[in-house]
Amino acid sequence: MRAVVLLSGGLDSTTVLAQALADGCDVTALSFRYGQRHTRELESAANVCRYYDVNHVIVDIDLSMFRSALTRKDMEVPLDREGKLDESIPSTYVPARNIIFLSIAAGLCESIDADRVYIGANVVDYSGYPDCRPEFFRAFEEMIRKGTKAGTEGRPVSVVTPILMDSKADIVRRGKRLGAPLHLTWSCYNGGEKACGRCDSCRLRLKGFEEAGYKDEIEYERYENLRMLRIDSGRGPDDRRPHVLREDRRMQSGMLLVRHRLFQIGRL
Repeated sequence: MRAVVLLSGGLDSTTVLAQALADGCDVTALSFRYGQRHTRELESAANVCRYYDVNHVIVDIDLSMFRSALTRKDMEVPLDREGKLDESIPSTYVPARNIIFLSIAAGLCESIDADRVYIGANVVDYSGYPDCRPEFFRAFEEMIRKGTKAGTEGRPVSVVTPILMDSKADIVRRGKRLGAPLHLTWSCYNGGEKACGRCDSCRLRLKGFEEAGYKDEIEYERYENLRMLRIDSGRGPDDRRPHVLREDRRMQSGMLLVRHRLFQIGRL
């Protein structure tokens, strides 16, 4: 099996690359220099490819005219957001980015006789991005089937989304289980010597590592215990829901009552 893996150099795409290799695929990694704010992720992607000794293709495509905080310096990256991160589409959304990247990946597949594209999209911790939903990928596969030579000849390129329904903690666990070099990855929307620890991507990543029970090995400018913050990344199975919090409060109240009664007994 031959596969093209979309590799940004982040946690999700690196885990998906490890999954494609574990699935027995002959992998070509595909990255993009598209006018993003920094190249730290591309550096990480190159390091990950060297680690696995896989072919790495970097495509230059200028999306700097698109309205996004990831491509325009006159727009600020949101920091320290709390609450549900999927309630609205954030300013870090790059218009039609996955459509563009997947189209190029499908073309590369046809050119190297690969039959599948792996992408690290995630619907649970997706920060409100519309092109990370299951219905988008179903529609895109249908477009490939109807609009490519391979598709019309009955050999359509498939889109593989192995972490689509995983929580961020699940992704960390999968990466660790597969032996992925997560220490080489970069997820921060801001470039710098250290990850900021404040953008949505950093906060979701840190939350995932904490809930998975692992320490994130990259360095941060600021690190906080995100279990103490009012952040809800979506619908992950590890999220603390209101009914869980209510149960916690009942348990705490019960413990206080027991302590009070023991105290009264001790005074007798």
